[in-house]
Amino acid sequence: MSVLVYTENWDGSFKKLSCELISFAVKLAEEMQTDVAALSIGNVEAEELEKLGQYGVKRILTAQNGELSQFDPQTYAKAITQVADKEQASLIVMADNNTGKALAPRLSVRMKAAVASGVSHMPDTLSPFVIKTKTFSGNAFAVTELPTDVKILTIAQNSFDLKKNPAEVTVEDAGIDTSGLRPKAAVKEVEKQTDKLLLTDAEIVVSAGRGMKTPENWGPIEELASLLNGATACSRPVSDEGWRPHEEHTGQTGKIIAPNVYFAIGISGATQHLAGVSGSKYIIAINNDKEAPIFDAAQYGIVGDASRILPRLVDALKKAKSA
Repeated sequence: MSVLVYTENWDGSFKKLSCELISFAVKLAEEMQTDVAALSIGNVEAEELEKLGQYGVKRILTAQNGELSQFDPQTYAKAITQVADKEQASLIVMADNNTGKALAPRLSVRMKAAVASGVSHMPDTLSPFVIKTKTFSGNAFAVTELPTDVKILTIAQNSFDLKKNPAEVTVEDAGIDTSGLRPKAAVKEVEKQTDKLLLTDAEIVVSAGRGMKTPENWGPIEELASLLNGATACSRPVSDEGWRPHEEHTGQTGKIIAPNVYFAIGISGATQHLAGVSGSKYIIAINNDKEAPIFDAAQYGIVGDASRILPRLVDALKKAKSA
């Protein structure tokens, strides 16, 4: 029995999230005293594949078939099932993102496997297999037992630190039989923003709320994000009032993100907003209300007027960059 980790790529490149999955899977395989293999679907260059070896995985299985060039949940679920059966995988690990949420239930039905979604800790015990998962929008933990022979784990982003453990990598063809893999839907055209960092891709997000008072005060927010090579975001009231575009809205009814650093400026910290950003590794809050709920969720906080604090913060960053 082995551990199989599905490493998603984005236009042929792996992000930090995929490396987190490898770090988790390698450590878990060591505890189980078994082997781990990574599965990559899609066109990825050999040099990029070998990057995964920096985090301890020794075998990488690739599937670059034309039938798998575009993501289709049903097709990918069939392909992953084939690989898991060949590898006799007792554990399948993937990200707790939109892709993982589309794949895990389908794999569960196909493989009669129990699923633990939003895993944030290593297992408490291996026999029985008991593990903690995030629940109530990340505000609590659930202790889940998975009784099936095959188990599926979706890993919450930023729950595990990257652990470099360079290994000599062997890249093999996954040997997927694509004769019955025909996607029911086809992507005809893809339009991408090329002049702006996507919110879901950003490692640093600078977000603001109605505490900024007017849309004309957004200049320092954009400048701070630019200096940090980050993306801008906002709370729902801000997008509802038309101050910022709706694609920047984060929260339970907007985008769910998990950057390394999330600046919450002039945001009170309503439960619905925190539900969308609770996966952030560090939350830095700036608010003039010391009783604002955002400070309960933040690792760092400044009580004060954002209109006075932001220019000083921007100036300090400019000086640090020019030094």
